[in-house]
Amino acid sequence: MALRGVELLSKSGNQPGPTHKMRIETDGELLALFASVKTVAVVGVSATKTRASYGVFEFWCKQGVHAIPVNPKLAGQKILDRVVVSCLADISETIDLVDVFRASEHLPALVEELLPVGVGALWTQLEVRHPQAEERVLSAGMPLVVDRCPAIEVPRLRKLGYEVLFGC
Repeated sequence: MALRGVELLSKSGNQPGPTHKMRIETDGELLALFASVKTVAVVGVSATKTRASYGVFEFWCKQGVHAIPVNPKLAGQKILDRVVVSCLADISETIDLVDVFRASEHLPALVEELLPVGVGALWTQLEVRHPQAEERVLSAGMPLVVDRCPAIEVPRLRKLGYEVLFGC
Protein backbone atom coordinates (compact mmCIF):
# COMPACT_ATOMS: atom_id res chain seq x y z
CA MET A 1 0.00 0.00 0.00
CA ALA A 2 1.47 3.36 -1.02
CA LEU A 3 1.68 6.17 1.49
CA ARG A 4 0.70 9.71 0.70
CA GLY A 5 3.61 11.95 1.59
CA VAL A 6 1.46 14.94 2.40
CA GLU A 7 0.12 13.13 5.45
CA LEU A 8 3.50 12.39 6.99
CA LEU A 9 5.15 14.24 9.84
CA SER A 10 8.86 14.74 10.11
CA LYS A 11 10.83 12.83 12.73
CA SER A 12 10.98 15.98 14.83
CA GLY A 13 7.18 16.14 14.92
CA ASN A 14 6.99 19.31 12.83
CA GLN A 15 4.04 19.77 10.54
CA PRO A 16 4.81 18.76 6.96
CA GLY A 17 4.86 20.89 3.90
CA PRO A 18 6.17 24.17 2.65
CA THR A 19 4.20 26.20 5.18
CA HIS A 20 6.70 25.06 7.82
CA LYS A 21 9.87 26.93 6.85
CA MET A 22 12.91 24.74 7.37
CA ARG A 23 15.79 22.77 6.03
CA ILE A 24 14.08 19.79 4.40
CA GLU A 25 15.82 16.55 5.27
CA THR A 26 13.38 13.77 6.16
CA ASP A 27 11.42 11.61 3.74
CA GLY A 28 8.15 13.07 5.04
CA GLU A 29 9.37 16.61 4.46
CA LEU A 30 10.53 15.74 0.93
CA LEU A 31 7.19 14.13 0.13
CA ALA A 32 5.29 17.16 1.39
CA LEU A 33 7.52 19.48 -0.65
CA PHE A 34 7.02 17.43 -3.82
CA ALA A 35 3.24 17.51 -3.25
CA SER A 36 3.37 21.31 -3.26
CA VAL A 37 5.36 21.61 -6.49
CA LYS A 38 3.60 22.48 -9.74
CA THR A 39 6.23 24.77 -11.28
CA VAL A 40 10.01 24.32 -11.10
CA ALA A 41 12.62 26.71 -12.42
CA VAL A 42 15.82 24.80 -13.23
CA VAL A 43 18.66 27.32 -12.99
CA GLY A 44 21.79 26.46 -14.90
CA VAL A 45 20.15 23.92 -17.19
CA SER A 46 22.22 22.76 -20.14
CA ALA A 47 21.10 21.95 -23.67
CA THR A 48 23.69 19.16 -23.76
CA LYS A 49 21.86 15.87 -23.28
CA THR A 50 24.79 14.24 -21.45
CA ARG A 51 24.87 16.90 -18.71
CA ALA A 52 23.20 16.16 -15.36
CA SER A 53 21.20 19.40 -15.51
CA TYR A 54 19.58 18.31 -18.78
CA GLY A 55 18.74 14.91 -17.33
CA VAL A 56 17.14 16.38 -14.22
CA PHE A 57 15.23 18.94 -16.29
CA GLU A 58 13.91 16.06 -18.38
CA PHE A 59 13.08 14.18 -15.16
CA TRP A 60 10.96 17.12 -13.90
CA CYS A 61 9.14 17.25 -17.23
CA LYS A 62 8.36 13.53 -17.10
CA GLN A 63 6.86 13.97 -13.60
CA GLY A 64 4.21 16.26 -15.07
CA VAL A 65 5.70 19.30 -13.40
CA HIS A 66 5.81 22.57 -15.34
CA ALA A 67 9.58 22.90 -15.66
CA ILE A 68 11.08 26.19 -16.82
CA PRO A 69 14.69 26.21 -18.06
CA VAL A 70 16.78 29.15 -16.83
CA ASN A 71 20.15 29.96 -18.37
CA PRO A 72 21.18 33.42 -19.64
CA LYS A 73 23.56 31.92 -22.20
CA LEU A 74 20.70 29.93 -23.78
CA ALA A 75 17.86 32.46 -23.40
CA GLY A 76 15.35 32.24 -26.24
CA GLN A 77 16.42 28.74 -27.28
CA LYS A 78 14.30 25.67 -26.53
CA ILE A 79 15.09 22.66 -24.38
CA LEU A 80 12.55 19.85 -24.62
CA ASP A 81 10.17 22.26 -26.37
CA ARG A 82 10.34 24.78 -23.51
CA VAL A 83 11.72 28.26 -24.04
CA VAL A 84 14.79 29.05 -21.94
CA VAL A 85 14.58 32.28 -19.93
CA SER A 86 17.51 34.38 -18.84
CA CYS A 87 16.71 34.79 -15.14
CA LEU A 88 14.05 34.12 -12.52
CA ALA A 89 12.64 37.63 -12.91
CA ASP A 90 11.67 36.70 -16.49
CA ILE A 91 9.17 34.14 -15.17
CA SER A 92 5.70 35.62 -14.73
CA GLU A 93 4.05 32.67 -12.98
CA THR A 94 4.46 31.46 -9.42
CA ILE A 95 7.62 29.39 -8.92
CA ASP A 96 7.12 26.63 -6.37
CA LEU A 97 10.71 25.42 -6.45
CA VAL A 98 14.05 26.58 -7.82
CA ASP A 99 16.39 23.68 -8.61
CA VAL A 100 19.99 24.92 -8.86
CA PHE A 101 22.72 23.61 -11.14
CA ARG A 102 25.31 26.31 -10.54
CA ALA A 103 28.68 26.19 -8.80
CA SER A 104 28.49 26.85 -5.07
CA GLU A 105 30.18 30.25 -5.35
CA HIS A 106 27.21 31.50 -7.41
CA LEU A 107 24.65 30.55 -4.78
CA PRO A 108 24.72 33.85 -2.77
CA ALA A 109 23.90 35.93 -5.86
CA LEU A 110 21.18 33.49 -6.90
CA VAL A 111 19.64 33.65 -3.42
CA GLU A 112 19.51 37.44 -3.63
CA GLU A 113 17.84 37.10 -7.05
CA LEU A 114 15.21 34.62 -5.91
CA LEU A 115 14.15 36.16 -2.59
CA PRO A 116 12.26 39.13 -4.13
CA VAL A 117 10.58 36.80 -6.67
CA GLY A 118 8.70 34.95 -3.93
CA VAL A 119 9.88 31.43 -4.69
CA GLY A 120 8.30 28.61 -2.66
CA ALA A 121 11.49 26.63 -1.94
CA LEU A 122 15.12 26.26 -2.98
CA TRP A 123 16.76 22.96 -3.93
CA THR A 124 20.52 22.78 -4.46
CA GLN A 125 21.91 19.87 -6.42
CA LEU A 126 24.65 17.49 -5.36
CA GLU A 127 27.76 19.26 -4.08
CA VAL A 128 26.14 22.71 -4.34
CA ARG A 129 26.63 24.12 -0.85
CA HIS A 130 27.27 27.58 0.54
CA PRO A 131 26.66 27.98 4.30
CA GLN A 132 26.03 31.74 4.22
CA ALA A 133 23.60 31.49 1.30
CA GLU A 134 21.83 28.58 2.98
CA GLU A 135 21.45 30.58 6.18
CA ARG A 136 20.11 33.56 4.20
CA VAL A 137 17.42 31.33 2.64
CA LEU A 138 16.44 29.85 6.01
CA SER A 139 16.38 33.23 7.74
CA ALA A 140 14.04 34.47 4.99
CA GLY A 141 11.67 31.62 5.93
CA MET A 142 12.10 29.63 2.75
CA PRO A 143 12.24 25.81 2.75
CA LEU A 144 15.61 24.51 1.63
CA VAL A 145 16.92 21.18 0.31
CA VAL A 146 20.71 21.01 0.08
CA ASP A 147 23.11 18.70 -1.74
CA ARG A 148 20.46 16.30 -3.07
CA CYS A 149 18.99 15.37 -6.43
CA PRO A 150 15.26 14.95 -7.09
CA ALA A 151 16.00 12.40 -9.81
CA ILE A 152 17.61 10.27 -7.09
CA GLU A 153 15.21 11.09 -4.24
CA VAL A 154 11.93 10.44 -6.06
CA PRO A 155 12.86 6.91 -7.25
CA ARG A 156 14.32 6.15 -3.80
CA LEU A 157 11.07 7.18 -2.11
CA ARG A 158 8.99 5.19 -4.59
CA LYS A 159 11.17 2.12 -3.99
CA LEU A 160 10.40 2.50 -0.26
CA GLY A 161 6.69 2.32 -1.13
CA TYR A 162 5.78 6.00 -0.94
CA GLU A 163 3.42 7.53 -3.45
CA VAL A 164 5.29 10.62 -4.64
CA LEU A 165 2.77 13.18 -5.83
CA PHE A 166 3.36 16.55 -7.44
CA GLY A 167 1.18 19.64 -7.37
CA CYS A 168 -1.48 18.38 -5.01
